[in-house]
Amino acid sequence: MKKHLITLVLLLAVNNIFAHYIWIETSASGTLNTEHAIKIRFGEFSEGVFEKVDDEHFKNVSNFKVWLIDPQGNKTFLQVSPKTDYYAASFIPKINGTYTIALDNKNIKVFDFTKYDYTTFKPQYHAKSRVVVGDNINDLKETNSESIEIIDITTVKYAVSKNVQLQVLYKGKPLEKSEVTLFVADGWSQKITTDVNGIFSFKLPWKTTYTVEATHEEKVPGVYQGINYNILWHCATYGIVLN
Repeated sequence: MKKHLITLVLLLAVNNIFAHYIWIETSASGTLNTEHAIKIRFGEFSEGVFEKVDDEHFKNVSNFKVWLIDPQGNKTFLQVSPKTDYYAASFIPKINGTYTIALDNKNIKVFDFTKYDYTTFKPQYHAKSRVVVGDNINDLKETNSESIEIIDITTVKYAVSKNVQLQVLYKGKPLEKSEVTLFVADGWSQKITTDVNGIFSFKLPWKTTYTVEATHEEKVPGVYQGINYNILWHCATYGIVLN
């Protein structure tokens, strides 16, 4: 019995770590010449778990960079400041169109989960969101050609379509027949499978926050900071805030 309990605790620990992800939380619509707020969170959105920035789990993934790509393709790195349970950033849109906000973190330590019957692996996180100012919808920019990312290919504003269409890319190519997870508040989630072009879609019935997570295991061994790993674990998220 004791052995089974220990195994259960270890499995729960693994599940908790893999369930956590980074996401960008920002309103999907912006206003010209008005400061637009951005929050960077780490935890489990649908369960209401928001890790504090001074917690060990958030510290492990806090070496990230956030940047903005404006409708003309100009790229600007955004300064972030720590709050209680998120990092804050902002920008002021100067022209109408679609703004891409992206976060990347490939500077995460290697984890050894061999005692959990898994392996040694190095996580990588990439998060993205879009902000539309005015009525013009531009293509969301590709921002992670070396790993996984989620591209928004919705051609109209969310408030008009009540529907979103996304594409999962892995190293610039569609990740076909891959399972992604859609999260909404109060523990609600849904598994969706991408098509042969890496595309999937879902409805937006409520004014709330939606987060999407896609992952991929790259079974290629390597070394990071002198520590060997067997797998690169890629995680991409996409956040939509309707208000």
